[in-house]
Amino acid sequence: MKIKWLGHSSFLVTSDGGVKIITDPYATGMGIDYDQIQESADVVLVSHAHPDHNNVAAVKGDPQTIMEPSTQTAKGIEFKGIATYHDEDEGKQRGPNTVFAFTVDGVNTCFLGDLGHQLSSEQAAQIGEVDVLLVPVGGFFTIDAENATKICDTLKPKVVIPMHYKTDKCAYPLAMLDDFINGKQQMSHENDSEVELTKEQLPSATQIVVLQHAL
Repeated sequence: MKIKWLGHSSFLVTSDGGVKIITDPYATGMGIDYDQIQESADVVLVSHAHPDHNNVAAVKGDPQTIMEPSTQTAKGIEFKGIATYHDEDEGKQRGPNTVFAFTVDGVNTCFLGDLGHQLSSEQAAQIGEVDVLLVPVGGFFTIDAENATKICDTLKPKVVIPMHYKTDKCAYPLAMLDDFINGKQQMSHENDSEVELTKEQLPSATQIVVLQHAL
């Protein structure tokens, strides 16, 4: 499968068979200066209803939208939604958040959305085995670098792709990526927005893969 970082928390995941999944499509403006999303998709995953994560109308095609913390199947892929929160106060500050776990081409992928707290043992068990973790690291609205690291230690993914941090296209008061990657050894900086992953070629130890935003 291929994973392309569009920007912010929006990724395009493409299976070997051509099924396209987009996570948390953003609306531009109000601090989000990434280019408009022009991609088409078969499935759109939305972790919560805030406009920088819920601009489903921007996605071309006729995608099936999945938001609920439940298990649904689309295009032959099972998407497991796990109920979490956008903050450390059980949603009282920013509301709910849905974490999505799904498997594409044998690669177990977990998209954390705007997770704002540490996972409980029950939530971690619901997520299950993780090969690729898409994790917010910018803090302020979500978990910060320290808590993101702890979640990586809990889920033990093979590949970690950071998202939702401050870039030249994001004016939100988020931390830079350096807060998350400083001091970490197993890491690759891609000169591209996309990486191709196969189950057979996943690293044996957790590796951080830093992508360039496409938009």
